[in-house]
Amino acid sequence: MNKLELMKTANEVRKGVVTAVYNAKSGHPGGSLSAADIYTYLFFEEMNIDPADPKKADRDRFVLSKGHTAPGYYSTLANRGFFPVEDLKTLRKVGSYLQGHPDMKHIPGVDMSSGSLGQGISAAVGMAVSAKLSGDDYRVYTLLGDGEIQEGQVWEAAMLAAHRNLDNLVVIVDNNNLQIDGSIEDVNSPYPIDKKFEAFNFHVINIDGHDFDAIDAAFKEARATKGQPTAIIAKTVKGKDVSFMENQASWHGAAPNDEQYETAMADLEKVGEALCQK
Repeated sequence: MNKLELMKTANEVRKGVVTAVYNAKSGHPGGSLSAADIYTYLFFEEMNIDPADPKKADRDRFVLSKGHTAPGYYSTLANRGFFPVEDLKTLRKVGSYLQGHPDMKHIPGVDMSSGSLGQGISAAVGMAVSAKLSGDDYRVYTLLGDGEIQEGQVWEAAMLAAHRNLDNLVVIVDNNNLQIDGSIEDVNSPYPIDKKFEAFNFHVINIDGHDFDAIDAAFKEARATKGQPTAIIAKTVKGKDVSFMENQASWHGAAPNDEQYETAMADLEKVGEALCQK
C-alpha cells in the first residue's frame, strides 16, 4: 500500500472503532483511535500474515498488550479480511466472539489473549525466544499503552528481551499521554520513556505515530537492527480524528450516545473526503 491508501484504510479502521463501541454501549475508543495508524501499518504493510490461513506456522505474531483497545484491533482485523466488518457491531454482546478483550481461541488473527495490563509484552518476549530457539524467522510485535508501562512486569520482560538479544521483537508504545485517571505525568510518570528503554539495552526510535512516512521508516530501521530488540515510541493523540474525543481522558473507556455517534462518524467522513481530494 502507498501512504494515501494507508491513510484511507486507517480512517476506515477508526470508523469501525466508533461503530463497534457505539453498538456495544461500552468499550475503549480513545486508545483504539490513537493506535489506528500503527495497527494499519502493521497489518496492511509490515507483517507476514494471511487472512485465509490465520495460523500459518511462519506468520509474524502480534500481541496487543493493552488489550482494552480491542476495538481498534478488531476493526483492523476485519478490514484486513479476517472476519466480516459487519461483525464489529456485535462487540461485547452476549454470544459474540468479539469480547471486550482479545480471545485467541475464538477470534481469527488473534495470537494471544490479553487484557491484564503488563502481561502482553511478556507473552511476546516468550514468542520471540521461541522463534530463536526453533530457528524460525518470524517476527513478533507488541503494542503497549504508555500508562501500561507503569506496570513492573513490563520492565522484567524488557530486561529479558535485551538479555536474549531478541532482534526479532518490536515493542511499540502508544504514547498518547493519557490513561483512565488523566495524564500519565500526573498519575505516575514513566517519562523519559525512550531513555528507560535505552537503559534496558533496546534500540529506540521516537516517531509521530500518525505520520506514515515516519512509521514506515521506523519499522524498516527495526528490521535492520541486529543483536537487540527495538522499541518504537509513537507520540499520538488520544481519540484521534474525532473532534470531541481528542486529548480527553474521559474517552478512555466510554461509548458515544446517538448524537455523539453521528458527530464522530461525520468527523471521520470529512477526513475521508479530504483524503479523496489528494
